Amino acid sequence: FSAEQEAQALRKAMKGFGTDEDAIIETLTKLNISQRQQVLITYKSTIGRDLIDDLKSELSGNFERVIIGLMTPTTMYDVHELRRALKGAGTDEGCLIEILASRTNAEIRHINENYKLQYGSTLEEDIVSDTSSMFRRVLVSLAMGNRDEGTFVDEALAQQDAQSLYEAGEKKWGTDEVKFLSILCTRNRCHLLRVFDVYRVIANKDITDSIKSEMSGDLEDALLAVVKCLRNKPAYFAERLYKSMKGLGTDDSTLIRVMVSRSEIDMLYIRREFLAMYGKSLHSFIKGDCSGDYRKVLLRLCGG
Repeated sequence: FSAEQEAQALRKAMKGFGTDEDAIIETLTKLNISQRQQVLITYKSTIGRDLIDDLKSELSGNFERVIIGLMTPTTMYDVHELRRALKGAGTDEGCLIEILASRTNAEIRHINENYKLQYGSTLEEDIVSDTSSMFRRVLVSLAMGNRDEGTFVDEALAQQDAQSLYEAGEKKWGTDEVKFLSILCTRNRCHLLRVFDVYRVIANKDITDSIKSEMSGDLEDALLAVVKCLRNKPAYFAERLYKSMKGLGTDDSTLIRVMVSRSEIDMLYIRREFLAMYGKSLHSFIKGDCSGDYRKVLLRLCGG
């Protein structure tokens, strides 16, 4: 890998009349995120221009969004997406849920630090001013990045938690949402997987079915996302991708965000889950749903 070589290749692709989009796709998708950051710095020092500015002036639409996303450091990409979800036209609840439910404590802490540096307000302040009621409380809890990340399963506590969830929902008239929040957003993954097993025995139904029948709207979506991410994160992202493309029209924001943010983390697993869940490959789904350079770059990120 030579940062200087790649920087020159990018400049060549954008210089003069017309843009060589294929060369841009080829160069950027073969590099990893840290290499792309090196190219960014080298481009400025050897060519004396800003690579992001050049890309923005040459590209447009969804294709541009993917390329700029690839050039953005991982944490900053999440920060920008959260800010867009909170401060754009209307709130993008799906984006808030997806990022906050799926990132690790360390990732959430980095997001919080960078968000404050970038925008002057804290992520929590912006969540509080932009969302309401129980949904707000779940997001604030997740944004703390304070989940127990140990692996210890306390059997007695697992029995007690499962019973508490049952009594907070299925067993009573109305729902004690706080009980769901306090257990689902703080306990460690191994412990919760055990809680879900015990819950199925006590309630005679899966925890996800109970959440669906007891909650609605954004709160339901948020708690379901938490459970799905705990059980199988790649399957959660496979479902996000499927829903972004199925039916009429495409939810490009979600499609781009998942493809860019997971491309170097668990894309292979997401592809496997996608095929198992929907009987079609992610590759063929993207191919049938997108077009042009946008399709080309997404297929490269998908691989296979």
